[in-house]
Amino acid sequence: MAHDAARDSKDEQLDAVRAVDDDQSLTTQQGVRVDHTDDALTVGERGPTLMEDFHFREKITHFDHERIPERVVHARGAGAYGEFKPYDSWLADYTTAGFLTDPGRTTPVFVRFSTVAGSRGSADTVRDVRGFAVKFYTREGNYDLVGNNFPVFFIQDGVKFPDFVHAVKPEPRNEIPQAASAHDTLWDFVSLQPETLHAIMWLMSDRALPRSYRMMQGFGVHTFRLVDSGGRGTFVKFHWKPKLGTHSLIWDEVQKVAGADPDFNRRDLWDAIEAGDYPEWELGVQLVPESDEFAFDFDLLDATKIIPEEQVPVRPVGKLTLNRNPDNFFAETEQIAFHTANVVPGIDFTNDPLLQARNFSYLDTQLIRLGGPNFAQLPVNRPVAEVHNDQRDGYGQHRVHTSETSYNKNSISGDRPRPGGEGAYTHYAEKVEGAKIRRRSESFKDFYSQPALFWNSMTDVEAEHIVAAYRFELGKVTRHDIRVRVVEQLRHIDLDLARRVAAGIGVPAPTETDRPNHGQRSPALSQITDRVRDVATRKIAILAADGVDGAGLARLVEDLRGRGAVPEVVGLTDGTIRAGAGDDVQADRALPTMASVLYDAVAVPCGPDSAEALGRDGRALHFVAEAYKHAKAVAAFGAGLKVLRAARVGTAYAEGTDPVVDQGVVTTTAHGAELPTAFLDSFADQIADHRCWTRRTDDVAA
Repeated sequence: MAHDAARDSKDEQLDAVRAVDDDQSLTTQQGVRVDHTDDALTVGERGPTLMEDFHFREKITHFDHERIPERVVHARGAGAYGEFKPYDSWLADYTTAGFLTDPGRTTPVFVRFSTVAGSRGSADTVRDVRGFAVKFYTREGNYDLVGNNFPVFFIQDGVKFPDFVHAVKPEPRNEIPQAASAHDTLWDFVSLQPETLHAIMWLMSDRALPRSYRMMQGFGVHTFRLVDSGGRGTFVKFHWKPKLGTHSLIWDEVQKVAGADPDFNRRDLWDAIEAGDYPEWELGVQLVPESDEFAFDFDLLDATKIIPEEQVPVRPVGKLTLNRNPDNFFAETEQIAFHTANVVPGIDFTNDPLLQARNFSYLDTQLIRLGGPNFAQLPVNRPVAEVHNDQRDGYGQHRVHTSETSYNKNSISGDRPRPGGEGAYTHYAEKVEGAKIRRRSESFKDFYSQPALFWNSMTDVEAEHIVAAYRFELGKVTRHDIRVRVVEQLRHIDLDLARRVAAGIGVPAPTETDRPNHGQRSPALSQITDRVRDVATRKIAILAADGVDGAGLARLVEDLRGRGAVPEVVGLTDGTIRAGAGDDVQADRALPTMASVLYDAVAVPCGPDSAEALGRDGRALHFVAEAYKHAKAVAAFGAGLKVLRAARVGTAYAEGTDPVVDQGVVTTTAHGAELPTAFLDSFADQIADHRCWTRRTDDVAA
């Protein structure tokens, strides 16, 4: 009772202090107010600094210890809070996990997106797999779905994880290259480890260059297990599908974005949430009865394999919405701790050897990153479920435990906390037996069929990008024998792929293969075959200078905003742009600080003086030509057509007010408030296509 009285007294004192300290006065860590923080305490104005200056010592000491070890992988990240809500209760037939089955329940989440290979200071748009990790704060405890934007991983067994990461990281002799896979050690590893080839095919595809985290799929990678109320299991693979569709940048673009805005993806996520354009994904599942475990020509426990959606459809479960940015990047996005073994009743593991290793590795990693075993008490990691256990002390212990016991069983504290009871986690009962061996199952050893499936499923454009990616990456490899070995591996996937890659990297093209391509396809693997068409949140640059058609520009801006797009007026300089007709226009951005690669489309309004000024400006012409080269939608009306001609963009222009659409270029001679609705519709339609992939731009100097 004395302890309770003392605690109540302290709480009252804290309330009293907070009541009067509403001016946010600067204090030390001990709550002592500080009168001056620009100069340390010294003997006279030019004398030595005194160590009795406790504020100086505390401030410097804390600064010296501000950094914590960055993640070995997934160091570069961005995150946000949100919520998940199931559509209905159909999944209750397969799992007791209430957050997946109760449509009346909304579960808070934190999602962290990341690149894998680079350090915290690397650029967002490097060629890399992206992390897609979701922490569900469920009533039954925290559940972490720690996934990627690829459905497969590079290795089959976790014992090889250090080898793969060491190979893809900067080379140890010179710490080069940063956040890149185009170097000898990675491709040496790949050439000797054919299990990597499927994930490498994804890495060479446009999937490794997402336009936005908001336009990126996510996958749980592993085969997990759902468990119903009767203890029966069902194999499951998790999928996240973005509402806006799955879209990518292109290679020339990402390299320039890395210089123009290295924070491109994290800024995009932050800005969308701040603007109320909340990103959304649909959670879906592929379910496989345990009786069908061996019904496939691959092993369900192999993390380098997918279940084609044509064989097992993805069934929708619910919607994820991100609606709040973190208040502090370090405290939340950096300190959040994910762990594949954070599961709740109704979800369990399989014997996937990579998953088993992750179940050890993630917890082990947090101990050094976050300073000890109490990292789950950090606000971003703290569950909404009540926590009661006998774990005590350690670095970062925030709880003041008042129980007289810290062991189980006990009679002193009423035998609390006690195990069991309603809602307790029960592991899936699976019979396991066998000799202790170091040997992988023969069912894991088909390394080529699924990379061939992915290759066969690409459109011509996507295939061209994959070949170009292999050529770029292997072109950076200095050892000729490594290039030869990689092409030899590609020969087993597809002979034409191997020949096309070999032709660009100076190695002999293979003439035959002992493993013909099986010819199977999965249209769901292509980003172009069945894409989502939407202009919402797309960023449109509208180039303008003094003399611009203010009325026409205003109509274009209003129309794009009405469709959910984000138009920005880019002037030759900051400030007000004088309009030749209509109201003057305020520039949102200045051309010297922006680049076409930061936008999804470009428009040039009417205005003879504006068009003349833009046509004389090399930066403006490059801006338009580069957008055209990157297959983006381009539009112009009235005198703005002169800028397109000067930039050598397009070949067919409107000769009247009726809009002309030619290879993603939309034009009309109309201007002012009479800008035709058909022109606006056509421009929006081209933006929704994401890119005009039929456009040939080899002759465009951008």
